[in-house]
Amino acid sequence: MAETTLETPVETHRPRRIKWGAIGDHTALILGALLMMIPPLLALTTASHDAVTIHREGLQLTLGDNLGKNFHAAMFEKGGFTQTVDGTLMLMNSFILGIGFAVGKIIISMMAAYAIVYFRLRFATLAFWVIFTTLLLPLEVRILPSYEAIQKLGLTNTYTGLIVPLIASATGTFFFRQFFMSVPEELAEAARIDGAGPWKFFVDILVPLSRTMIAAIFIIMFVFGWNQYLWPTLITTDESFFTLVRGIKQIVLSYTDSQIPEHGQALALAIVAMIPPVAIVVFFQNWFVKGLTESDK
Repeated sequence: MAETTLETPVETHRPRRIKWGAIGDHTALILGALLMMIPPLLALTTASHDAVTIHREGLQLTLGDNLGKNFHAAMFEKGGFTQTVDGTLMLMNSFILGIGFAVGKIIISMMAAYAIVYFRLRFATLAFWVIFTTLLLPLEVRILPSYEAIQKLGLTNTYTGLIVPLIASATGTFFFRQFFMSVPEELAEAARIDGAGPWKFFVDILVPLSRTMIAAIFIIMFVFGWNQYLWPTLITTDESFFTLVRGIKQIVLSYTDSQIPEHGQALALAIVAMIPPVAIVVFFQNWFVKGLTESDK
């Protein structure tokens, strides 16, 4: 009887194909990230030198010995034309403007979207498109009538004057309207059957469902409000209401006799001004992505 033998097949390892497309994508992303990092790094290295060196030689590529001194002077030493404000006060003003701006826009946008979607108004769609067309009117277009209105109301050099004229948001209204339209109608009917009125339905059901959307809009609006320069420059003449973005320019303009502008302190404030928006985007990026891409119901 002939013997049969089983031969174990030899495993052949195929060489892995190089995905040139993925390599190209990652290379572009890395180069883009490095390119974006160059200005902050230059600001950091230049802020570590004294004012004379920066004024004479310009941007510096190496670290100096005055980094801590410039940061301390920018944040804690009184300065400006009146010598009464420091970076800490301007940082607080920036937080007040950024948070008030974002929270105000979210509240106004949610209420407007709620009325448009659920109140069955006769001209709700027309009202929405009228609101949406205000995107064609940025702040720069309507800044003079806005300033005149705030001045007549006596709200210059106030937090109210800084925040209130900016909180109407067509972008936020659009996003919340689209989200509310995706909420099942059966949910609203069930709430009516349980005796929930319009306010209770809004607060107890829609607001919790909208938490990721709220987070996404908050991030966008906080960064936008934090970086505002034109409106705070126009509406505030009292240095105690200056924001960081406004104060950076103020330090550079503070010439007294033959004194050299403190470019090192200005760059130190610029670095401080970068940290809160970047931190918010980094720590809440998952909520940001979910709010813009998922309904999360």
